[in-house]
Amino acid sequence: MKGLILSGGKGTRMRPITHTAAKQLLPVANKPILFYGVEALIAAGIKEIGIIISPETGEDVKSAVGNGERWGIKIEYILQDAPLGLAHAVKTARPFLKDDPFVMYLGDNLIKDGVGPLVKRFQEGKADAFILLKEVANPSSFGVAQLDKDGSIICLEEKPKQPKSNLALVGVYLFNPMIHKAIDEIQPSKRGELEITDAIQRLIATNHRVDSHILESWWLDTGKKDDMLEANRVVLDEMTDVSMLGTFDDASRVSGRVHIGKGSILKNCVVRGPAMIGDDCSIENSYVGPFTSIGDGARVSHAEIEHCILREHCQIIDFHGRIEDSLIGVNVELTRSNNKPVAFRLMLGDDSKVEVV
Repeated sequence: MKGLILSGGKGTRMRPITHTAAKQLLPVANKPILFYGVEALIAAGIKEIGIIISPETGEDVKSAVGNGERWGIKIEYILQDAPLGLAHAVKTARPFLKDDPFVMYLGDNLIKDGVGPLVKRFQEGKADAFILLKEVANPSSFGVAQLDKDGSIICLEEKPKQPKSNLALVGVYLFNPMIHKAIDEIQPSKRGELEITDAIQRLIATNHRVDSHILESWWLDTGKKDDMLEANRVVLDEMTDVSMLGTFDDASRVSGRVHIGKGSILKNCVVRGPAMIGDDCSIENSYVGPFTSIGDGARVSHAEIEHCILREHCQIIDFHGRIEDSLIGVNVELTRSNNKPVAFRLMLGDDSKVEVV
């Protein structure tokens, strides 16, 4: 079985962050989201993975992920010229997939229990496709499945205005080669895309077996800033690895599950976990609260940070204020010129220079 990870698209819902970075490379607990997908497929026993990339961010993805050597697997990159739908991505990857069964995994998704049990169930069963479902509060934002009383799939719809259920398709799909024929038999949707929901619906209409499983544990689609922060919170909340590889002085207090990376120095700070501080960071006269991850080489002074993602080499200097629920990009410089006790919620793209007055 092969793996296909989708890491294309333009990430318009995450701008300005994604003006300069692939959304799948944004960090959750200081690790790119895309890596969680790669590792989930590897844990399921998959050793050949194709990654769909876009012209805009493909080289960044290649540079970050590499050829798979670090994991002992083979990774092949597949260029999708334009974001024309998930089924179009599968069609583009057909030379890589050939006639092998495969798992398709959306590269900006996180799933608590991985895909190993699903792969085993698919391999042992007789379905032509297997989809994962999850009850959601806003089904019109997703592909939606309607089931009958026996749990069989009646129909699938892509982002319907009036959903027939609250069961969203999670970003993991398992297929055998029959999906290629189904894709060849569908037409672009009103959005101008080849929808994977239409292809699966075509399988159902032609009497092919499509099985499903309703996910009980968490699933996170990190398409927006608040989704990213929630993913960061969930992953940090389950963090069990506590490492004190940096140094902190006697005036600093560290409590809870906290990781402090190599070369990082804390002076007169309070850090309350779960939190993750990367390598070579400098944190002075500051408070770092729960559910915060700070990337390598960051510098923070005179600031309160909580429930935030700070990317690599960002600098928050002499801020004298509170920052919460924020996503701050690479190499950002953030300062403040007054000391009024105000909390800020920010989303700043890479290389920004911002003075709050």
